Amino acid sequence: MADHKIYKMSFAKVYPMHVAKAEKKGRTKEEVDQIILWLTGYSQEELDEQIKKQTDIEGFFNEAPKLNPSRELIKGVVCGVRVEEIEEPLMQEIRYLDKLVDELAKGKSMEKILRK
Repeated sequence: MADHKIYKMSFAKVYPMHVAKAEKKGRTKEEVDQIILWLTGYSQEELDEQIKKQTDIEGFFNEAPKLNPSRELIKGVVCGVRVEEIEEPLMQEIRYLDKLVDELAKGKSMEKILRK
């Protein structure tokens, strides 16, 4: 696995950026949390704890209780790269989250975002 700088960045540093992006478009922190919980299997309390203890992004995804199998239905482009074609597993998880937050900010319904 390549050693990207983002892997060692604290999830607590990235999280407010996701929330700000959503809120700028009229969405809520609660919706961002719902997406993260759906993707990772964390409970709200576990998510809050990960943020509080400044877990790095690699640890955040590696410690996720149960990555949602439906995340493989996430398709599209983030940062000029198709998420379904990313070969590095951790980078793909990061980009899945980015794509879901993008969809939220673009006004998609939670039902569609959560692939229901």
